[in-house]
Amino acid sequence: MINTILEYCNQMLLCVGILFILAGAILYVFPPKKINGLYGYRTASSMKNQQKWDFAQTYSAKIMMLTGLIFTLIAPSKGLFKTNESTDLAIGMFCTIVGSILMIVVVEKALKKIN
Repeated sequence: MINTILEYCNQMLLCVGILFILAGAILYVFPPKKINGLYGYRTASSMKNQQKWDFAQTYSAKIMMLTGLIFTLIAPSKGLFKTNESTDLAIGMFCTIVGSILMIVVVEKALKKIN
């Protein structure tokens, strides 16, 4: 059964989707309390003050989980298009890069609205 599911899924998108959901959930449940350089959503704008830091941690976690869910939901598209492994890899890499950039853009835009 698992082999059948994986046969119809872009495995890279499925794995990245699950990873994003898990990482977002961990960040949401265990956000870093203080501004640091090791753990959390760390950009210049998120590290300006504690209010922005706290907002960035929870908001980025939600956006990351949403992005992971989208990746997971579009992973079965391989069954519709009958792509090969190299095409799956290219699609997976493209979606991961574009999705990551969009996550950052969305969070940074929201951070600009916070004083």
